[in-house]
Amino acid sequence: MSIPVVTVGHSRDDLVGGLERLHGPVSVVRRCRELAELLAACQSGLARAAVVAEGSQELTASLVDRLSAVGVAVLALTDSPEEAARLRGIGVAAELPGVDAAALAGSIMGAVAQLGGAVQPALGADLAFGAGADFRPAGGGPGQGPPDAGTGQIIAVWGPAGSPGRTLVAANIAGELAATGKSVLLVDADSYGASVAGVLGLLDETAGLAQACRLADQGLLDGDALRRVATPVATKAGTFLVLTGITRADRWTELRAAALGLVLDRARAVADVTVIDTGFCLEADEELSFDTMAPRRNAATLRSLDVADTVFAVGAADSIGVPRLVRGLAQLEAAVPQATPRVVMNKVRTAAVGRSPERQLRDAWDRYGPGSTLSAFLPADAAAADAALLAGALLLEAAPESPLRKAIAALVCAPAQRKPKSSVFSSTAKLWSKS
Repeated sequence: MSIPVVTVGHSRDDLVGGLERLHGPVSVVRRCRELAELLAACQSGLARAAVVAEGSQELTASLVDRLSAVGVAVLALTDSPEEAARLRGIGVAAELPGVDAAALAGSIMGAVAQLGGAVQPALGADLAFGAGADFRPAGGGPGQGPPDAGTGQIIAVWGPAGSPGRTLVAANIAGELAATGKSVLLVDADSYGASVAGVLGLLDETAGLAQACRLADQGLLDGDALRRVATPVATKAGTFLVLTGITRADRWTELRAAALGLVLDRARAVADVTVIDTGFCLEADEELSFDTMAPRRNAATLRSLDVADTVFAVGAADSIGVPRLVRGLAQLEAAVPQATPRVVMNKVRTAAVGRSPERQLRDAWDRYGPGSTLSAFLPADAAAADAALLAGALLLEAAPESPLRKAIAALVCAPAQRKPKSSVFSSTAKLWSKS
C-alpha cells in the first residue's frame, strides 16, 4: 500500500525524487504552488497526506481541521523550534528541511496512522528502510512531543430555546465553585445571544472568546495568553476568569470548532473547572449546503457539549418549558450521543405547576419524559434574580440567603455540604404555601 502525498512550496527536487525512489511507502501525486491549491487537491480525495515545504506560517488550526475532516494528515518542514512548537499546537507534525527521504516517509506514515489511516506496520521496515531501520512516528522534528494535557474538568450548561436560565445557572455555578477555592474559567460560547458579560456587569467590547479562538487558530494560545484575554471577576468569596462572548451575533464565524476545541484543551490546564454557557441550537443544517466544509453556526455549542465532562440540561418548569426540554433532550441525544445530561428544572413555582411542584414534576416526568432522570429543582426567586441582575453581581453577593442561590450551590458543592435527605424546597415550603 502506498500513501498518496501532495506537496506545496518550492521544495528540493531531490526530496520528491527521494520519496519516489523508495518505491512503496509513499507516492507524490501532485506538487502545488500554494495552500489553496493543496486544499482543493486534498478535498477532491487525491491524497492522504500533505507535506508543506514552504509557507508553514499560513497553516491554521481551522485549515488543519478541514484537511483532517477529509482524512489528510499534514506535515511541515521547518528548522525553527518556535514554529515547530506552534505547528504541534495545531496538530501538524514537523521535520527539519534537511530530513532524508526515508525518515520523511516514516513521519508521513506515522502522521497518517495517528489520524486513523490504515498503514501496515511492515511497510516501513520491509519496503523502504531495510532491516533494522528506525521507524520514526510523526512529530520527530524540532520541538516535537505532545503538549501537556490538563486535568481540569469541563461543565457545559445547555438548555432549549426560550430563556430557561442557562446563563444565570452557568455564571452562578462558576461563582460557587470559585467560592470553594477552585480556579474557575467561565466561557460564554453562545453564538446567538451572548449575555455573560451583561449578567456580570462587565463593560466589555472585546469578545474574549473570539480573541482566544483567534490565537488558538494560529497556534499561539498558551496558558499566559489565555489568562491575558480573559477578564477577572472578583467576588467577596473568590475570583474567577471569564472569556466573554461575541459582541454581535454576526460574529459567530469567529467561533470555529477546531479553534474552540484548542481553547478548551488549554482551559483544562489553566483552571480546575471550566464552565461553559452554551447556545440552545443543536441543528447541523449547514451540512446540507453545497460546501460541507463551510463554517457552522452551531459548532461552538456542539463542540462544547462534545468535550464536556458534565452537561447540565436546564429547562423552565412550566407547560411550555417542559415540552421544549423533552424535545431538546432528544435532539441532544442525537447530536451528542455520548452526553449523559443532568436534567435541572429551573423557575419552579406553584403558580405554574401547582401545589407540591417537585412531586408533580417528577410524576409528569416519569410518565411522559425521556429516559433521563430529574437531577435538581431550582426554585423561582424573581426578587433575588432581579437584584443580582440590577447589581451586575452573582447571587452569592446580591442574595446570599436566597433559596435559588442555595439550590444552585447544591448542584456543585461537595455532598458533605448538603443536608442529607433534604429537598431544595424544604426551606421554602412556607413560601410556596403562601403563593
